[in-house]
Amino acid sequence: MSQLTPQYNFDYVIVGQGICGTLLSYFLNREGKKILVIDEPKPYTASKVASGVINPITGRRLVRTWMIEDVMPFAVDVYKQLEVELEISFITQNNILDFHPTAQMQLAFDEKLQQESAYLKEVQDNLQWQEYFNYPFGIGEINPCWLININQLLEKWRTLLQQENVLIETKMDFNQLIGLYPNSTIIFCDGVNGVDNPYFNKLPYAKNKGEALIVNIPGLPRNNIYKSGMSIVPWKDDLWWVGSSYEWNFEDELPTENFRIKMENQLKQFLKIPFQIVDHIASVRPANIERRPFVGLHPLHSNIGILNGMGTKGCSLAPYFANQLAQHLVYQSPIDPLADVFRFRKILSS
Repeated sequence: MSQLTPQYNFDYVIVGQGICGTLLSYFLNREGKKILVIDEPKPYTASKVASGVINPITGRRLVRTWMIEDVMPFAVDVYKQLEVELEISFITQNNILDFHPTAQMQLAFDEKLQQESAYLKEVQDNLQWQEYFNYPFGIGEINPCWLININQLLEKWRTLLQQENVLIETKMDFNQLIGLYPNSTIIFCDGVNGVDNPYFNKLPYAKNKGEALIVNIPGLPRNNIYKSGMSIVPWKDDLWWVGSSYEWNFEDELPTENFRIKMENQLKQFLKIPFQIVDHIASVRPANIERRPFVGLHPLHSNIGILNGMGTKGCSLAPYFANQLAQHLVYQSPIDPLADVFRFRKILSS
């Protein structure tokens, strides 16, 4: 199916096939619903550029990720089930080795270790990594962490949608879409395009640009994620994802020379082994001021919905809230009030 067509009667039309659109279409398909996915193919989107890390502890203050006790085990179960159903392997446990960049950061980790034993661990042999890294202030471990090969998942699911003839690859027009599918519920999983969505553009979006280098580091063991003021994450084809930036003010979505130079200098200081930069990627994330997702139906238009605003936590949050939305659509089950887009009913109704 290569173009918009009104001749099919779908229960749900999903706009966007990033991590949110993929998982929502999966859950609705599992409920036996007729779905159509509309997605404009782009080489670089927030989902495709993301590292794919599910990390229970984040930030310099080493705090638990929001709802991690619920969302992480749920996400892991869903991804493992998808592995079986799609006959691919795309989720691995890759714990984070946190190489403290300063004495203060080492002290902060040691203090937090006493309070957060569920996810923070001591590294028994602090010297075993000296062959690969410079680290004068020791190592801590964040465990468990998971790594999702998002590109492999998205590509496999896209192939499946194409085989079922329920994928349209096009740039969608909002008015045309509503007119073509008046009897379907349309769910926007359109990432950063949500900022311009006439139904949801009043939501408190805060676009955030991220950049990363794709680096060849021969000989570096791939069973961990390495962090020291930046993250070095196993990537596809034996390469490594190195980043990322969080830019709130930016001129465009393109990679910048300043980021490349900064990351290259950090790699030279951190790594003892040779490396080669092979690519430089960038995209804009659909973050928001509240740092909580947008999930649910429009307060005035019951046939228009949204699953968006995951920010940097898409791999962990998307499975949980895609399932919540699917259950809400099919069985009217409640959506977590902290994520339900109904909390913005006043501004969306104005």
